[in-house]
Amino acid sequence: MLAKLGDRISAFFRASAPDPFVLAILLTFLTLTLAALLTPATLHDAVRFWSSSAKMDVNGAPYSAGIWNAGLLRFAMQMCLILVTGHALASSPPIARIIRRLADLPRNGAQAVFLVGITATSLAVLNWGLGLIAGALIARDVARSMRARNIPFHYPLLCAAGYLGLLVWHGGFSGSAPLKVTQASEIADIFPSGAPFDAIPLTQTILSPMNGIITGGLVIGAPILLALMSPKDPPAARIPESIKAESPDPDAEHIKEGALPKFLETSPLINLLIVALIAWWALDYYLPRTESGSLDLANTGLKSLTPDTVNMTMLMLGLLLHWNPRSYLDAVSEAARGCAGIILQFPLYAGIMGIMLGSGLTVLIAETIASNATATTLPIFTFISAGVVNMFVPSGGGQWAVQGPIAMQAGLEAGVDPAKMVMSVAYGDQLTNMLQPFWALPLLAITGAKAREIVGYTAIAMTAAALWIVIWLLIF
Repeated sequence: MLAKLGDRISAFFRASAPDPFVLAILLTFLTLTLAALLTPATLHDAVRFWSSSAKMDVNGAPYSAGIWNAGLLRFAMQMCLILVTGHALASSPPIARIIRRLADLPRNGAQAVFLVGITATSLAVLNWGLGLIAGALIARDVARSMRARNIPFHYPLLCAAGYLGLLVWHGGFSGSAPLKVTQASEIADIFPSGAPFDAIPLTQTILSPMNGIITGGLVIGAPILLALMSPKDPPAARIPESIKAESPDPDAEHIKEGALPKFLETSPLINLLIVALIAWWALDYYLPRTESGSLDLANTGLKSLTPDTVNMTMLMLGLLLHWNPRSYLDAVSEAARGCAGIILQFPLYAGIMGIMLGSGLTVLIAETIASNATATTLPIFTFISAGVVNMFVPSGGGQWAVQGPIAMQAGLEAGVDPAKMVMSVAYGDQLTNMLQPFWALPLLAITGAKAREIVGYTAIAMTAAALWIVIWLLIF
């Protein structure tokens, strides 16, 4: 039954879903129209908000957002680095060997889907980039292994399972909203006139019992759900050429180089130098000491991870596991191709964010939700509104910057725990990633799948996840 349902929904999206770049353009014009119709902004104002040329928003406050906003471009660079460092770590020889061994484990299509899904969700809890890239790589390698062993499998469903990490990431250790409320300086960025709440430690958000149940259930339940959708006799599917053979030997590009460059590029000493430098930082960050010299685990960096510190850690581990500069640079070059869609489309979504922020459209959505909610229903309505906003602003950090202040203020007025409001925004942001193909671009680049081929299956996972999250938001 689930297999037939998945096939029917997938067929609908295959016939109707546009390319992600086209979707970004269509969403841009939809946002322009909504801003002109529902807010005091004129169409001309909305265009200026989009183009970063406006100096003030509709309320006369200083405005510095839009398509070329420096802060959002910096955030885009952080996301590209998370993607690149996560890919490089996942494709390092030790990790790649583990992935290949795992790829040989499944004996049927359902087992293959579950393996890919549980890998993607588990690693995404540690880091969204690692979960996304490892999910894509293991989906590709499982497909290669299944094909070599003549075991029938459903490739689009396999790729959909590889994308499930984006359904759980915001409840994990790289979640933008929980990380951005751990430090007073980060809170001040979105509350310049003074924050109405103190810094919130990870023990109240990511490490809370509520998140343990919600995220833990999604990590296990979503892969099981997709595995149940695996048909016993999958129809013949388009198999991209990229999965039919292993990648060419990267050393072939360096055959004619001189002895000295070859020595430097293949020497582990170079990697170890920079690894030692980063390790020095990591020792102070993750294992700080008091003035007396004893460990101060109360202030360990694990409790206040940021995108920058995650990137630094991933860089160190990737360099160490690749062992020499050539191997790491080859991995980064391959990963950078996956950034193409992000580089092209992120400014478009930044422009959409600019329209929503400058015109007050996001405030209108959030305030409309908050004004009709009680202390019990506010987290659920915030979760729903965050899911809607994520379709227009597919950036956890960017969405938090816009919706976070409204959600937190509404929560304080209603008497809702600030930590719960943070996680309500986070859950809504991650939920509609299953419909919004923006973050699927790297996975699609690695697997050769099309967004319209996987979104039907991820939409079913999204619906089940929404019910799971709402139940536990009510209980807690």
